[in-house]
Amino acid sequence: MNAPGDDYHALLARHEAMRLRRRLLAPGHTSWSGSGHGGEGPYDGASDQRVITRFLGLVAPFDELIHELYEVLFSRHPYLRSLFPDSMEFHQAHLAQILRYLIERLDRPDDIASAFAQLGRDHRKLGVRPAHYQAFEEALCEALWRRGGARWNHRLEQAWLRMLRFAVAAMVDGAESALTEPPCWQATVREHHLHSPDLAVLRLRPHEPYPYRAGQYASVASPLLEHTWRPYYLAGAPRPDGELELHVRAVGSGGVSEALVRRTRPGDTLRLGPAHGVLTLDDGPVGELLFVAYDTGWAPVKALLEEVDARRPRGGRIHLFLGPGPEPLCSGPEPYDSGCLAGSAHRRPWLTVVPLTGPGPGPEPGAGGYGPEAEEVLLRRDWSRHRAFVSGPPETVAAAVSRLTEAGVPAGRIRHDRLNGVPLAGATA
Repeated sequence: MNAPGDDYHALLARHEAMRLRRRLLAPGHTSWSGSGHGGEGPYDGASDQRVITRFLGLVAPFDELIHELYEVLFSRHPYLRSLFPDSMEFHQAHLAQILRYLIERLDRPDDIASAFAQLGRDHRKLGVRPAHYQAFEEALCEALWRRGGARWNHRLEQAWLRMLRFAVAAMVDGAESALTEPPCWQATVREHHLHSPDLAVLRLRPHEPYPYRAGQYASVASPLLEHTWRPYYLAGAPRPDGELELHVRAVGSGGVSEALVRRTRPGDTLRLGPAHGVLTLDDGPVGELLFVAYDTGWAPVKALLEEVDARRPRGGRIHLFLGPGPEPLCSGPEPYDSGCLAGSAHRRPWLTVVPLTGPGPGPEPGAGGYGPEAEEVLLRRDWSRHRAFVSGPPETVAAAVSRLTEAGVPAGRIRHDRLNGVPLAGATA
């Protein structure tokens, strides 16, 4: 349960958000008003995109601009430093990705509004309040003037500010739309199974109902690393008892994954951010599906298969192309999730499991990298009516999307999460 002080500050934060929104949307307000960019009518992002792109060299590279920004922010508002992890390296790279995303998509403001509404909802778990955006804007302006030098001017500044205010307005809307749900959920680790020195399966029991759909992911924080989050797929459809399952591979030392795999024990408490992701089944008949999963990318597929079990009255076949991680999924003295994998073919006669031996296409167009069995299956079927779901490390997702397109799966029917998109707020290794 929350301490009385926590409840008070949560209530105060909600009141502050509502007050700030009323002020921002008040007639005559000069920033973040109307469409969120300080002007009348819809935002002309394409015009600002041309200006920002043309003069981007004045403030580039991004890492130096962002270093300057945080130097200004923390010198003016030292208390904000406590909202960030000790090492700013990943966070600065994260912000650089966000700025690139914004500039590249300014001519598609609807895409920005949707992505940043989710980002604003997710930022609540980091302790970010709407008033902090004003401090960020002021620091960015000063950093731009410092970097831009003598050629920087008011016109360039306004283009950047309209872009920022449009994104911030979407984030404020996203945060306000989620005021009825907690910014994060606490969950107790009930089981921790180490399947190799680098891979663990955790089962969690949230302290209150955690809403999600099969195929989605949640950002997770460990008390061992302050203000540091990492996204993980939830390996199972929602259960009556509310228990969650995570498959975690430690990809380095010192990050959230390493803490969860090697330093977490039953009884520990973790925090979960809101669930996100596009790897979810549509309403209606299941139809023909194609799954491609590598390593712990098996987790969302496991969840989706459970949902198919519950929903599937009849219909076409489902193909699962399953690839390895650093060690094969089904090898070793205690194979990773071997019971579920081995039982899938027996319990699901409509499911065909095809092993993959490589990450995807070779160096030449059309060159196979999946192994002869997988390539044969890909080449002998018509995939134009299938919906494909791809999960795994980013490099394998990119390769799989390319190979599926070559095999005839329409690009609009291939789903994957976050490739070249805005990463989760605060995500790290």
